[in-house]
Amino acid sequence: METPEKFDLASASITDEQQAKLKALFPEIFTEGGKVDFERLKLTLGGTVDTGKERYGMNWPGKADCFKTIQRPSMATLVPARSESVNFDTTENLIIEGDNLEVLKLLQKSYLGRVKMIYIDPPYNTGNDFIYPDNFSESLETYLRYTGQVDAEGRKFSSNTEADGRYHSKWLSMMYPRLFLARNLLREDGVVMCSISDVELPSLRRLMDEIFGEENFLANFVWVNEGNIDNASKIKCNHEYVVAYAKNEPLIQPPPVIDPNIPKDSKLYREYIENTLVKNGPGNPESSVVLPVGFPTNFECGTIQPKPNFWPKLSAPVTVKDFKTQNEVAVSSGWSSKEIFVEFIKNDFKPVLDTKLQETTMFLSETGAVMAKKKRSEFQSHVLTILRGMGTVQASSSMLAELGIDFPYPKPTELLEYLVSVGSSDDSIVMDFFAGSGSMAHAVLNLNRKSGNRRFILVQLPQPIENPKFANIAALAIGRVTSVITKLNDDDAITRRPDEDRGFKVLKLESSNFKAWNADLPKDAEKLGDQMEMHIDHIETGRTAEDILFELLLKSGFPLSTRIETLTLAGKTVYSIAEGAMLICLDNELNDAVIKEIAARKPERVVCLDAGFAGNDQLKTNTVQTFKSKGVTSFRTV
Repeated sequence: METPEKFDLASASITDEQQAKLKALFPEIFTEGGKVDFERLKLTLGGTVDTGKERYGMNWPGKADCFKTIQRPSMATLVPARSESVNFDTTENLIIEGDNLEVLKLLQKSYLGRVKMIYIDPPYNTGNDFIYPDNFSESLETYLRYTGQVDAEGRKFSSNTEADGRYHSKWLSMMYPRLFLARNLLREDGVVMCSISDVELPSLRRLMDEIFGEENFLANFVWVNEGNIDNASKIKCNHEYVVAYAKNEPLIQPPPVIDPNIPKDSKLYREYIENTLVKNGPGNPESSVVLPVGFPTNFECGTIQPKPNFWPKLSAPVTVKDFKTQNEVAVSSGWSSKEIFVEFIKNDFKPVLDTKLQETTMFLSETGAVMAKKKRSEFQSHVLTILRGMGTVQASSSMLAELGIDFPYPKPTELLEYLVSVGSSDDSIVMDFFAGSGSMAHAVLNLNRKSGNRRFILVQLPQPIENPKFANIAALAIGRVTSVITKLNDDDAITRRPDEDRGFKVLKLESSNFKAWNADLPKDAEKLGDQMEMHIDHIETGRTAEDILFELLLKSGFPLSTRIETLTLAGKTVYSIAEGAMLICLDNELNDAVIKEIAARKPERVVCLDAGFAGNDQLKTNTVQTFKSKGVTSFRTV
C-alpha cells in the first residue's frame, strides 16, 4: 500500500546543508554510506590541507558545544498574534517574540538567502546586560522555562560577570551559533553590521573573521556617541563601533551615499560639491530667481518652510505635489551660474549645456536647496568610517518619551537610517535579531517615508522589565512601532504613498502545534501506551487552524508574508498558498470529493492532517494515486 510522506516538523538541518555543499564541490570524497572520507579529501586538496597541531585560529572553552547547538534542529513554531499586529493580512514586516537562536533556526528554510542586511546590537558583555543559560545547553525547553511557559523548574538565566571564569567564553558561545545561522539568511550581496564596544571588539572581529572570512571585512565604523561619555573609565570614552562584513565582498557595490560629516575643507567634500551642487560665484554675490509653479523636486509631496540663515533663502513656503511645486517662490542665493539657471527655467526645465557643469537637471530638495545633477553621474561616492552627529541615546530616549515609552539606551534612528542606507537597497529585507526597543523598524519606516519599500524582520527575547506599560522588552518594541506607525499615518494622511507598508505581523515562539513522539522515554508498556493515547489527537490543546497553517508555511519554506487565500472546495476549507503553489486542508473528515477538487487545481504540493483520513486506508491510498495523476510532486500528512 502506497502512503503519503510524513511532514517534517523540524527546522532545516544545518549538517545536511553543509554536506550538500561539500558534495556539490567534491562528490569523490563521499563513501558509499554517504560519509566524508577525509583521506580522499586530503588527496583532492593536495598540499593545501593543514595537518599540523599548531595553527592560527580562535578557540575557547565551549566552542565545540556551539557546533552541537547549531546542528540541533528546532521543533518549535511561530504562532501569529493578530491582536498585537498592524495590517496583519497585507504587511510583509515581522516582529517576532522569542529566543533569537531558535527563531534563526526556524527561518532557515523560509528566508535562506533572502536578507540584504542584518544589523544587530547584542549585549556588550559589560557585566549586567547578559541573559544566557548557565549550562550552555540552549534549547526550546530552556526558553519555555525561562518565559514561564512550562511548570518544571527552569534553567537560570543571569548576567555575565567578570568574576565568572568564562567571562569572554560565554559571550562567544552565545554569539557564534547566532552569527553562523544569520550568515545563511543573507543574500550573496548581503552585509551584516554589529554594534559593539571596546570590551568585546577584538573577540567580535576574530569571530566574524572565522564565520564570514577575513577577506569579507568591509569596515569598522566608529560612532561618536556625543553626550554619552563613559565616566567610569580612566580615559573617557565617547564612542562605540559598528563592525561590517559582507557575505561575498566582490559582489558589494559602492553605496550611493556620502558621509554627511565630511569636513567642509576636505578634498573629498570639494569634489562632491563640484560634481553635484550648484556652485556659488566669486565673492558669493546674492542673486534671485523665481521658481514657477511646476518646478521639479526630488520628493513627491510635502511643504518646504523657509529657514533663517539658510542658503538659498525662500521667500515663502513651497507646497509640493507629484514631484512639482504648486506655488511660485523667489529663491535668493549666490549663483555662479545664474544665467544658466534662468536659461534652464526658460527652456521648460530641459537640460542646458554648460561648460563647467556639463549637462544638468535642476530641482528643489526637501531642505529648500536648489540642486543640480549631471546627466552622467559617475562621480565617486564615498562612505567614511567616522560617524558624528548621528543622534545620541539621550535624544533617542527623549524621543521615545514623547511616544509615551520609557527605555534606556536605545540606538538613535539617525544612526540606523544611515547604516541601512549604506547596507541595503530600496526594496530589500533588513533584519535585526537583537531588536531591543525596535529602533530598526523605526529607522526603516522613516526611510521608506522618503523612498523605497524595505521590509523589516525584528526578533526580541521577551525579557521582563520594570515598566508600568509593558511586561517585557518585546512588548515594548511592539508598542513603539505601533506608535510610530500611528504618528506617521496622522502626519501623512494625504501624502502617504499607496505602496508604503506601514504594518507588521507579530509572531511568538512556541512549542510545535503537534505533539512530538518522545523516543527517549522508557520502552515499557505503560509509557508507550500513554504516548499512543496522546497521539490519537496529536494537536496541542488551544491551537487554532491559523497557528497550524503558519507552522506548515514556515517549515515548507514559504516566507511568513506569503499570500494565503481561503477556499471552499466540496464544502471543506482549503488554504491556497502562494497563488496555488501549495494547498493545505486541515479538515478532520476528508472525502473523495474534496481530494478530487484539490487535485483538479494541480498544485505542486499538498498537505493534509493524517487525522483527516480517520483510519480510512483505502481513501489514503487512492489520494496518493489521484495526486500523482495530476502532477502533484509532494503530498504529505501531518
